[in-house]
Amino acid sequence: MLETFIETQLFAFLLIFTRVGTAMMIMPGIGESFTPTNIRLFIALGLSLVMTPVLSTFLPALPTQPGLLFVLLGAEAITGLFIGTVMRILMSALDTAGMVIGLNTGLANAQVFNPASGGQGSIVGALLGVFGVTMILVTNMHHFLLITIFESYQMFPADYLVNSTGQMAEVIARVVNTAFNAGVKMAMPFIIVTLVVYTGFGLLGRLMPQIQIFFLALPIQIVLAILTLSLVFSTIILYWLNIYEESVTRYLVL
Repeated sequence: MLETFIETQLFAFLLIFTRVGTAMMIMPGIGESFTPTNIRLFIALGLSLVMTPVLSTFLPALPTQPGLLFVLLGAEAITGLFIGTVMRILMSALDTAGMVIGLNTGLANAQVFNPASGGQGSIVGALLGVFGVTMILVTNMHHFLLITIFESYQMFPADYLVNSTGQMAEVIARVVNTAFNAGVKMAMPFIIVTLVVYTGFGLLGRLMPQIQIFFLALPIQIVLAILTLSLVFSTIILYWLNIYEESVTRYLVL
């Protein structure tokens, strides 16, 4: 009885915990740097325990050699890291949008700590990042992300990554492209406003060269940026949530 339990349930739990724990270590919401490590560990253990009876049929048999066991655990860790990385790259669309907005509105010089990315970033990027994480939790999208980890065993079965490495590389490339495009599209209203402002002040500078255009344009540019942000902020977040859900469904779920 004990030997059968070790070969089936304990081995399955170990494999599932490796993938789930690695993915939750960096996934948005639960895997943020400000989330306590013990909380993430308890959530990963609880989810792995719940998933084990259901996913045990999708797992391979216990390897006869210890070396193959460690290779299989490493493959599961890479798969979990890949899933969490895809989710994290999609979060970077907000930081990209914030940096583009900052460069086009004169706010890029003020760098602040962005808790969503764990590093320095623009003021607008930090605002969008924190609000994005909040919206993931408020809209219960973190439940969708956890379901995605569960469904990942259909697209990326528990094996030795023999047939999945090329597919993972292709997915990462597509997700980076999607995140960058989404970030630029979210910043497009500010690019248009800045282009109009620069065009107007350029004409004014040619007509009246004695005016100090820089000192006149920068306050107006910042005021227009804040006004534009107040008008399109909700649209940016809703657009990003839609892109996030569609991308995760397209790349991680069959």
